[in-house]
Amino acid sequence: MGFVVTTLTFIVIGIVACFCTRVCCNKGPSANLFHLTLVITATICCWMMWAIVYLAQMNPLIVPILSEGE
Repeated sequence: MGFVVTTLTFIVIGIVACFCTRVCCNKGPSANLFHLTLVITATICCWMMWAIVYLAQMNPLIVPILSEGE
């Protein structure tokens, strides 16, 4: 559930950022395409970083070793 909700949140943030870029940085068709490409790439990279960290916690490679007193 958390993975889907956060993925949808990243999609909404990406759409809002694309809209803001389109409105605030309207300097021509090639500049708009460049700005939208940067926003979409940044959103995907942030989502991938979050997803890798989230999924790595589900099956950790290093298992904690408990001492005798615990």
